[in-house]
Amino acid sequence: MKFEALAVVAAVVLAALYPQLGAARLARAERWLAAVARRRRLSLLLCFAAALGVRVALLPVLPTPAPAFQDDFSYLLAADTFAHGRLANPPHSMWIHFETFHVIFYPTYASMYPPAQGLLLLAGRLLGHPFVGVVLSLGLMCAAICWMLQAWLPPQWALLGGLLPITRIGMFSYWANSYCGGAVAAIGGALVLGAWLRIVRRQRLGDALMLGLGLAILANSRPYEGFILGLPVAISLFLWMLGKRPPASTLIPRVVLPVLLLLTITGGLMGYYFSRVTGNPLRMPYQVNRATYGVAPYFIWQTPNAEPAYRHAAMRDFYLQIELLAYRKMCSATGFVRETAIKFLVIWGFYLGPVLTIPLFALPWTLRDRRIRWLLIAGAVSIAGTAVVTFFIPHYVAVITAIIIALVLQGMRHLRVWRPEGRPIGLALVRALVVVSVLLVPVHAWLWAHRDPATFESIGRQRARILTRLEALPDRHLVIVRYQPQHDPLQEWVYNGADIDGSKVVWARDMGREHNEELIRYYKDRRVWLVEVDDGTAKLDAYPMANSKTASAQIPVPSPHVSVSGGQHYARPETGKSRRNQQPKLRHCNSAHAT
Repeated sequence: MKFEALAVVAAVVLAALYPQLGAARLARAERWLAAVARRRRLSLLLCFAAALGVRVALLPVLPTPAPAFQDDFSYLLAADTFAHGRLANPPHSMWIHFETFHVIFYPTYASMYPPAQGLLLLAGRLLGHPFVGVVLSLGLMCAAICWMLQAWLPPQWALLGGLLPITRIGMFSYWANSYCGGAVAAIGGALVLGAWLRIVRRQRLGDALMLGLGLAILANSRPYEGFILGLPVAISLFLWMLGKRPPASTLIPRVVLPVLLLLTITGGLMGYYFSRVTGNPLRMPYQVNRATYGVAPYFIWQTPNAEPAYRHAAMRDFYLQIELLAYRKMCSATGFVRETAIKFLVIWGFYLGPVLTIPLFALPWTLRDRRIRWLLIAGAVSIAGTAVVTFFIPHYVAVITAIIIALVLQGMRHLRVWRPEGRPIGLALVRALVVVSVLLVPVHAWLWAHRDPATFESIGRQRARILTRLEALPDRHLVIVRYQPQHDPLQEWVYNGADIDGSKVVWARDMGREHNEELIRYYKDRRVWLVEVDDGTAKLDAYPMANSKTASAQIPVPSPHVSVSGGQHYARPETGKSRRNQQPKLRHCNSAHAT
């Protein structure tokens, strides 16, 4: 972030002192961009291909990520469940040994999240690896944003808006380096916003279908945020129908009926999915999980739930010391203002940063633009809806990614015509910001390639190395995970696939010798291992007093440190301090929630 800020300062200074620097070459590039932008479908294809190509080109520096965060494993469980040809898995008789975050174990064993991200990962898995689905979602997101902007802004600006997210979100953020990003919700939001204005202008069947598809994606990825975004869209369309009064013979068959039909089908499929997972077509898996484990309420005006009987210290620490602490910070007026300001700061750091902040100085003019007034209203309503939620991670506002980009672009358009004393400083500045955004890509790649591997080692890769080592050994294995007292619950190791008993490696929690022996007897045909985490290293060794099939081995693992792009960092807590005396911050997608 500091390097980016210095680059922006340099760009501002150069634009002010030498506004004609490189003007001829940049003008030629703009003419080429405008020529491509006039071919709208080609623009969409370019955005899609560029996002995929850049992420694939970075694989030597940013290889396929190992699942590391709590949400990663939950979404991968959903994909694995779907790959087995079912919507949920039967509950396991020994489920208390496998109990973990963001997963329900009764009445079925399944992810607590809506199915959209899991279906995306399933698509990637069918193409070779779940991460293929993540990369495809980045390309589809950029194409969808470009399509949305083509309805609201001139074509060349729409194309630029489809390419800008690549430099910010599509490479070094957790959206591009995990399995729990916000690209799916961003796609849904862009489709809704793009279809909205097209329906008002030309009541076409295809646009109505895109609106219904966008709403369906939002309902199955970020349902609460999707509902909040849908409110101003619905109000705007209703007012339009009252004011313009388009012919019913056009409006009903081309707009109303297609949208209602898609939403009815979506609602029916969602109800069926809920009934198979929770036993109730009106009860989401998320509600089951929160009722089972959650104490902190989702909205700040709600009261905390009664504390359940936690069977594992790591889960008790997460729900009481991280989630409940986040809720208590929001309870007072001062705390609400402070935490809301932090949310805005996180949004700024993730979606904008120093480079895209400069166009916001044109905000006084942008706010008066009738062209995007409804977009700004929809964005403001969405932000207000997020402000009353206890928890926050950047992808909670993924549904308005396209609105954020539109706000930046409109600011650039105003800034571009700024000519103090007749000098084209505004034009030079806008061009410089785009150049800086592009030049920062190889710089960040170089910094990442030369990172300290001991400092930036991912806990996901540590777990993955142990898993790979065990899968290369003969027979099947049971791994009992034991945490040290200072363990941070965000560093979770206990996750399993859809078919636990059919997995070659099963991960379980250390529950003391008596309960462990119960599980060992259940898996009497497996080698039993103990992995000890958070004592400076994470090491795997034979479980003491296990059955005779267990062979002794030891796999040292570097100390678990994590660094994640997008202005968010996580570090292991200081050793020697009790976990209960710390106040960990709720960061990244380790504790993502969806309603």
